[in-house]
Amino acid sequence: MNRRLLFSLLLCFSPLAAQVKPLTILHSNDLHAHLTPDDQDVGGFARLATEVRRQKAQCAACLYLNAGDIVQGTPVSTLFHGAPVYQIANLLGLDASTLGNHDFDYGWRRTREFMRIAHFPIVSANVVDKDGKTMTHPYVILTAGGIRVGVIGAILGDLVGSVITPEDAGPFHVLPVVETVRKYAKELRDRTDLIVVLAHIHDETEVNAILHDVPEVSVVVAGHSHEGYPALMKVDGRVAVLVHAYGEQLGKLDLQVDVAAKKISSAEWTKIPIDSKIAPAPDVARVVAKWESKVSKLVDIPIGESTVRMERNSPVLRKMVERAMAEETGADIGWVNTGNQRFAIPKGQLMMRNIWNLLPFDNYIVMGKFKGSELPPSITQRYPVEPDREYTVATTDFTATNQADKSQLGVSGMRFPRTGPLQRDAVIDWVKKKKVVP
Repeated sequence: MNRRLLFSLLLCFSPLAAQVKPLTILHSNDLHAHLTPDDQDVGGFARLATEVRRQKAQCAACLYLNAGDIVQGTPVSTLFHGAPVYQIANLLGLDASTLGNHDFDYGWRRTREFMRIAHFPIVSANVVDKDGKTMTHPYVILTAGGIRVGVIGAILGDLVGSVITPEDAGPFHVLPVVETVRKYAKELRDRTDLIVVLAHIHDETEVNAILHDVPEVSVVVAGHSHEGYPALMKVDGRVAVLVHAYGEQLGKLDLQVDVAAKKISSAEWTKIPIDSKIAPAPDVARVVAKWESKVSKLVDIPIGESTVRMERNSPVLRKMVERAMAEETGADIGWVNTGNQRFAIPKGQLMMRNIWNLLPFDNYIVMGKFKGSELPPSITQRYPVEPDREYTVATTDFTATNQADKSQLGVSGMRFPRTGPLQRDAVIDWVKKKKVVP
């Protein structure tokens, strides 16, 4: 081939090739303060830090994003209201995170404190006050490998009154997810090369809606669901990812980004197990150990034995919790939603810590009396009742407050005037009395 022709061809094609650049997005969601590995030796913040650092060292253009719920799930978080968990999260190498519903569990003032503690940006576009001012920055623009990445935060559209109480939300309310994302995506379109939504939202509705209805968005890094996607979600060349919760997996999304077109030209997704094959990062392990030592004398106390391993949210575990609530309060029926139980119960010796992990929320048991005919299907489908007989029902104050939500009782108007002990304390006392469960 003529040298001059070859040189001309190279000049023509090289600018096009230069417009496609690699970008890796590392991601996690719903860490829930699981600072140490679980009873199956999976997870742990120190191991997660090691893997994030290893991936970043091998990557020319890398970002690490977390899709909400850093806190709430273990005694360190419960006893110290989340602050130590954010301090430790500063060591993970996060480039940005968003708010999850459990980041409000200690009240909106504490949520603001988390933003002060965090050394990484926390973005959330649809949490606003009465004047429309966002609680935190709606988005951040990050640069990696010469690619300008706009990261928009979003949280559940039905957050207040369904997932958290109005008291915990304080002066803030939540705007519709898709409408808000669309607004900021248009604002970022000319200032970025790629737009990512970091979204702690309902997968079945809101993630799909963003991918279908907001074409400016190329990637959704999702949170709130704890199970993770079996494969990369794709819609018209745009993608969404979600890994298993509790720091048990680190997601790795390898992209080729067409900078000129502001879209993805290819995407590959890997889920990396955070297990015993990964050595814990010593600096993170030291800080975790410091905080764990502060709670150990309070929670590492034997209380009984379990004859079987009970998985989180399994029917046998839910039944055990409900039985404990009923027997400790003298109620006829105990009822909790499936999301109430947050941790598995191991086979063998049970420590007080196991129940703190299982029931990290400071929920009180509340009770009310109802005729069988007045009880909703959410109860009668699981507990046979006689229409004319009166039953005392024990549930949590959270369920009573949010009872109309379909994930709770699914009705409104049920009154629970009597307040009992903390749910966690009642279950601990019950296990001590039984000695062997379930």
